[in-house]
Amino acid sequence: MNPKTDLVLERVVDVRPELVWKAWTAPEYLKKWFTPAPWKTVHAEIDLRPGGKFHTVMESPEGQQMPNTGCLLEVVPNRKLVWTGALLPDYRPADLGADVPFVFTAVIAMEPHGTGTKYTATVMHSNEGGKTKHEEMGFHHGWGAALDQLVALARTM
Repeated sequence: MNPKTDLVLERVVDVRPELVWKAWTAPEYLKKWFTPAPWKTVHAEIDLRPGGKFHTVMESPEGQQMPNTGCLLEVVPNRKLVWTGALLPDYRPADLGADVPFVFTAVIAMEPHGTGTKYTATVMHSNEGGKTKHEEMGFHHGWGAALDQLVALARTM
C-alpha cells in the first residue's frame, strides 16, 4: 500500500465472504449495489477469469450513461478480486484518452472474520494527482455507500 497513490476502504461487515463474493461476481447482483444511489448500474458483464472482462455501465439520475471496461487480473474465489481500467480484456492496453481524470487498479479482499467478513478495497492510482481527484470526487463516501448497499443485498441472498 502506497499512501501517496492508494485509497483504502476497510470495514468488517456482518455477511459471509461467500456472499460478498457472489455480490461482486454475479452481474445480476452487481447491478443492484455497485453504484451509490441515486445513480444506478444498468449493465454489468463479468468474465470471471484472469484476463476476463469487467464491464459496467453506470447511469446518473438524469439518464447520462458512463460505461467502464476493465480487465480482471486476479480471481481467488471468496477471497480476492483484482481488476484494472488500464487494460481491456485479454490484457490489451486501454486507450483511455485525455478526458479520463484517472485510472486505477482495485484490489477487493474478503477475509473471514467471525461470522462476517473483513472487507478491504484498495484502489491504486497511477499517480498522486489521480488519487487526489478520486478522493475529491467522494471515494470514501461513494465506495462506503456502495458497500452498505452490497451488505443490504447480501442479507437477502
